Amino acid sequence: MSTHAVARYHDTLAEGTFAADSAAVLTQQLRDQGLLFGERPLCGVLRPRFLSLAEYRLIGRACALVGSAFEKVRQAAMADAALRARFGLTSWEEQLIHADPGFPVSSPTSRLDAFYVPGAGEQGLKFTEYNAETPAGAAYNDALSRAFLALPGMQAFTRDHVVLPIPAAAGVVDALLQAWQAWRGTREAPQVCILDWKEVPTYSEFVLFEREFQARGIPVFIGDPRDAVYENGRLTVGGRPVTFIYKRVLIDELVTRLGVENAVFHAVRDHAVCMVNPLRCKLLHKKASLAVLSDERQADLFSAEENRAVQTHVPWTRVVEARHTHYRDSAGVDRTVDLLPFIAERRETMVLKPNDEYGGKGIVLGWTVDDATWQAAIQTALGEPYIVQERVEIPSEPWPALVDGALHIGDRMLDTAPFLANGAVMNGCLTRIATDPLLNVTAGGGSNVPTFLVEAR
Repeated sequence: MSTHAVARYHDTLAEGTFAADSAAVLTQQLRDQGLLFGERPLCGVLRPRFLSLAEYRLIGRACALVGSAFEKVRQAAMADAALRARFGLTSWEEQLIHADPGFPVSSPTSRLDAFYVPGAGEQGLKFTEYNAETPAGAAYNDALSRAFLALPGMQAFTRDHVVLPIPAAAGVVDALLQAWQAWRGTREAPQVCILDWKEVPTYSEFVLFEREFQARGIPVFIGDPRDAVYENGRLTVGGRPVTFIYKRVLIDELVTRLGVENAVFHAVRDHAVCMVNPLRCKLLHKKASLAVLSDERQADLFSAEENRAVQTHVPWTRVVEARHTHYRDSAGVDRTVDLLPFIAERRETMVLKPNDEYGGKGIVLGWTVDDATWQAAIQTALGEPYIVQERVEIPSEPWPALVDGALHIGDRMLDTAPFLANGAVMNGCLTRIATDPLLNVTAGGGSNVPTFLVEAR
């Protein structure tokens, strides 16, 4: 973040009617482009998120190294049942992840969720989750970028600052098509189905991705898994033929609602259809993947540079279980600790997370509860797969909004969630802001804002 750029942007909004005019344009843009999460506007502030080019490069380098380490852990786990067991897979997940997707990458499109504290250098970036299954937000980011470029306040700001949007959706589509070409072996256009339940609140983003495919001349439609039929080696959804599934529906929900022997899984396993992300993505999508990645027992899998990146950018994370493990203190000294008593005594600096939930469900922030609640949460975590993760600093910035007709600037927390193509290349960055430290739009708190590069002219 450029502090000077943020201050200058806010000063610009305070001039004349820029704030009111910008709010009116943004409201119209949100409505016209369908930028809603369910019925709620996706964004409620008048400033985008600003990153300098140096900050964007720092995040990108960290993504590449941590992404490479994730892939090495995945490959090792696929070959080692004991290591794979540490991810906490269910029996049906263990069965599904061995299906060959027809291309080498486990998650052609993914998102690393992080917190980044400007000015703290590499130590200021901490990856807290890896969305390796159905990362949302890339098309929202791009549509919001277009909306913000139209704001009168932004146009005035660009008189003395260069601002550049960072497209994300095109990188997602490119990664999808690379997987398709590897699967098919030709550059023949696929018949694409964007697959999820028709009632989900992210449906408006599917429409944006539909346009991305259409702009490339690729046949595409949005389909519901309940309408999928697999007969005679051919998959149809709602009666329309499909050769490529852009899977936005969660694997867990497919199994819960339609069973493990559903039409989609059958078509994928028979190689009648290409699906991204594939079934094997489930391994790294587990929150335990960060525990396995940062555990001292896996250090030999990585290069020196990858080990340094993991130690720098992945907070101390462990599966909740009775064991001894290493803990590196603030002085950089490793020591062996008894895990359960250790986390019980450190409520103020620990977070408990269920192994496979989304939208902030089941997360317990130790510093927000009392000791009795924390002890009970640990007992719950022992009964089902959970991870414990060391608390990281959550940054905040001032954000402008129009409140009762007047410009109001108030602090909100924010995250940094870069999109990755093929687990390595950063293409754009999701930013969520909120007054609640969970910073989760699905959970009902917060907004998305587009991410821009900024530099003074």
